[in-house]
Amino acid sequence: MSKSDKSQEQQLGLLRDEIDRIDQEIQSLINQRAVCAQRVAEVKQNYQGVEDAVFYRPEREAQVLRRVMERNQGPLGNEEMARLFRELMSACLAHEKTMQVAFLGPEGTFTQSAALKHFGHSVNTLPMGSIDEVFREVEAKTAHYGVVPIENSSEGMVNHTLDSFRQSNLVICGEVEMRVHQNLLIKADTDLGQIKRIYSHQQSLAQCRTWLDTHLSKVERIEVNSNAEAARRVAQAVEDDGSVAAIAGALAADLYGLEIAHANIEDQPDNTTRFLIIGHNSVPVSGQDKTSILVMARNKSGALYHILEPFQRHNVSMTSIESRPSGAGLWGYVFYIDFEGHVDDANVQGVLADLESEVAELRILGSYPQAVL
Repeated sequence: MSKSDKSQEQQLGLLRDEIDRIDQEIQSLINQRAVCAQRVAEVKQNYQGVEDAVFYRPEREAQVLRRVMERNQGPLGNEEMARLFRELMSACLAHEKTMQVAFLGPEGTFTQSAALKHFGHSVNTLPMGSIDEVFREVEAKTAHYGVVPIENSSEGMVNHTLDSFRQSNLVICGEVEMRVHQNLLIKADTDLGQIKRIYSHQQSLAQCRTWLDTHLSKVERIEVNSNAEAARRVAQAVEDDGSVAAIAGALAADLYGLEIAHANIEDQPDNTTRFLIIGHNSVPVSGQDKTSILVMARNKSGALYHILEPFQRHNVSMTSIESRPSGAGLWGYVFYIDFEGHVDDANVQGVLADLESEVAELRILGSYPQAVL
């Protein structure tokens, strides 16, 4: 071994010893945190009862993650550091009580990815066949929380989710935003020139319309219930059928053993989907909150103006508004409105008080922390 090689090995050896020492300290601190989490669980059970103890606190976790990002000095980025703490909190919470989280399945959907991003990988995720089933699973308390899609940046609102809130008393406990990357998935050794059918969810087909028109314009596009279902169909296609492909995410590719023939084929590079966390308990103030409400307008001239005006007068920033048929009469509409702030904020209370006197129905769907990751 040359002198320079010896010097390099000595320096690397010292650095590796330092890494081992730091790892030991980190591991010790993680276990100390887990012990503290156990004590938190014991206090909650003593005061709230074993059955009624609430272990998951969305506002608390949002505050912790924000502080992690604020004090981070690198070289790891803020989001990378926050994701590490997200998994640490998930593991500690599971040590108190394992969470059951229902999502729009089957396994491998973007909704499952959103659930894992929000709760961490130490929860049990339960795939449901429809958005209605997610709501029912949480209502029955078989699952502690549910995750449902609500909005895509290129395709707009998910009306099925909006309509489900009219039939449910569940509240919104949180939100999570995900950059959605669509991929063309195939079996190994599939000849792209022989593809005759592409399976995917209708929204994913719409999000990739330009790419498909350019590269696979003559291929039949078949809508299925989810991207994961599309991947499953391709994976289970008969051996001699190399003519099928799917549009889905990387999680579905891994789960069903498919290859990514073309990555990131979505037409909008910043394509993002927003998901809602639904549960039973209202969420206290976190400091950076959002509120969602349902409003049924009175059938009178200027009804929409009277809904919007209080937001301007009380200086509350509205982030979205969507109308849906009310089902209570011809041309009757319900408005779903998202805005910044918490129901406990004075200016938000002013808006709600003014709305109550102007509308036929007002329901607060929930106040919850704005998405951190």
